[in-house]
Amino acid sequence: MPTILETYERLHPASARLNTEARGVFPDGATHDNRFYGPFPIYVDHAQGSRKWDVDGREYIDLVMGHGALILGHSRPEVVAAVQEQAAKGTHYGAGSELEVRWGQLVLRLIPSAERVRFTSSGTEATLMAMRLARAYSGRDKILKFEQHFHGWHDYATIGAFASAGAQSAAGIPQAALGTVRVIPSNDAALVDHILATDPDIGGIILEPTGASMGVTPVYPEFLAELRALATKYDVPLIFDEVVTGFRTSPGGAQARFGVTPDLTTLAKILAGGLPGGAVVGRADIMGMIEHRDGDWNANRRVAHPGTFNANPLSAAAGVAALSLIATGEENRKAEAAAQGLRDGFNAVLERLGVPGCAYGVGPVLHFRLGKPCFADPGEGPSCDHQWCRLAASEIRPGLTAQLQEALKLAMLNHGVDLLGRTAIVSSAHSASDVEQTTVAFEAAVLDMVADGLLERR
Repeated sequence: MPTILETYERLHPASARLNTEARGVFPDGATHDNRFYGPFPIYVDHAQGSRKWDVDGREYIDLVMGHGALILGHSRPEVVAAVQEQAAKGTHYGAGSELEVRWGQLVLRLIPSAERVRFTSSGTEATLMAMRLARAYSGRDKILKFEQHFHGWHDYATIGAFASAGAQSAAGIPQAALGTVRVIPSNDAALVDHILATDPDIGGIILEPTGASMGVTPVYPEFLAELRALATKYDVPLIFDEVVTGFRTSPGGAQARFGVTPDLTTLAKILAGGLPGGAVVGRADIMGMIEHRDGDWNANRRVAHPGTFNANPLSAAAGVAALSLIATGEENRKAEAAAQGLRDGFNAVLERLGVPGCAYGVGPVLHFRLGKPCFADPGEGPSCDHQWCRLAASEIRPGLTAQLQEALKLAMLNHGVDLLGRTAIVSSAHSASDVEQTTVAFEAAVLDMVADGLLERR
C-alpha cells in the first residue's frame, strides 16, 4: 500500500514542477510560511464558493478560506460585482472617497468597541499601530502579551509568538525591542494582576480573544472579563486582536459574542472582503492620538499614520459589499452550523476508530488534536462542548506535532480537502454535502495515518 507521501507525489505532478520553478524565485519556494510544507505545496488555479482547483485539475473542499479572509466563500457574486465596478472607476485616487466613509460606518455599526476607525493595509500593520497608540496614550513603553498569541510579523508582535520564551522568533529583532514586550501564559488573572501592580511601565495588553493561533490554545471566556476588570483597575489599554475573530465569531466579533469590550480592536481578513485591508478601532480618546491639533501636540504627542493603500477604493468596495452581507447575521449562522457539523462528524470518527484526539474550537474555526487525550479530567473545568473545553494540562501547546500536522495536511489533500495546518476555517458557502464529504475524507486520512504508523487505535 503506498504511503501518504507517495500518494501525494503521484497525484500532484504539476504542482511539483511549479514548485521547482518557484524555488529559483522565492526563499523556500513559498510566499507565506504557512504555504511551505513538504515535499511541495499545491498551486491553485481557480476557486468558487467552498471549492478550489489546483494546477493538476484536482478539486478540493477548501478549509483554508484565504487564511480566514473569506467567510462568504470564494468569489461571492456581490463582492465580485463591487470590485469589478470599482476597478473600472479607479483603484487608487490619492484622495478620500465616499466608499471609505461607508466602509467605516459599517465597522462602527458592527464592532462594539469602535468609536473611531483608522484603516491600514494588513493585520500586521493594525497590531503595530494599536500597540503604538496604547503606548502613546498611556505614556508607558511595554506591551503585555501572551504565549503563542499571533499578532503579525512586526518586531513587537513576533516576540513570544512561536516559542514560550520568544527565542525561536527573535532573529533580527533588536535587543531594545525585546525589552519592551513581556510574554506570559494566558488564563492566569492573578499573574496579570501581579505584573500590573509591580511593573508601572506596562502601557497596553494585547491578546487573541479566543486563544493563541486562532484558538489552538484557548483563552477561557472568564479570563476576558477578568482582563477587562484589571485593565480598567490599572488604567492600561486592553487590545483585542480580532484579525481572525472579527466578523467571524459573530458579526461583532468575539467581543460581541462574549460581552467584553476592549479599548482597542485590530481587524483585517474578513474586513476587506478578501482583499488586502486592516483597521484599528476603539475609544475615541485613544484613537484621537492620531488627530492633528493646535500647539505643540503634532510634534510631541501625535501618532503619525500615513500608508499608501489605507482605505483604497478597491478594498473599500469589497469591504462594503462583504460587511453589508455579514451585518444580517445569516452568513455567520450558516458558517457556524457547518462548523458544528464538522466538529460532530470528526469527533464521531475518532471515537468510532478508537483514535485519541478531538476537533474543537469556537465558532466557524476548528482545530485538531490527534494521538493524545484532549481534555482535562472531570472536575478540572466546565463540561466539554468541544468549544471552550479545558485542554489537558499535560500539554502546554496542544494540537499536532509537526510530523502529524504535515501528514494530516497531505492525507486530507489526497482525499480532496485542504486544511490550514492543524486548523479548518469554515465559510457560509460550505454546504451539508461539503460537511459529509469532508467527514468521509477525514476518516480516510486518519486511517492512512494509522497505516503509516503515525497514529494508533485503542
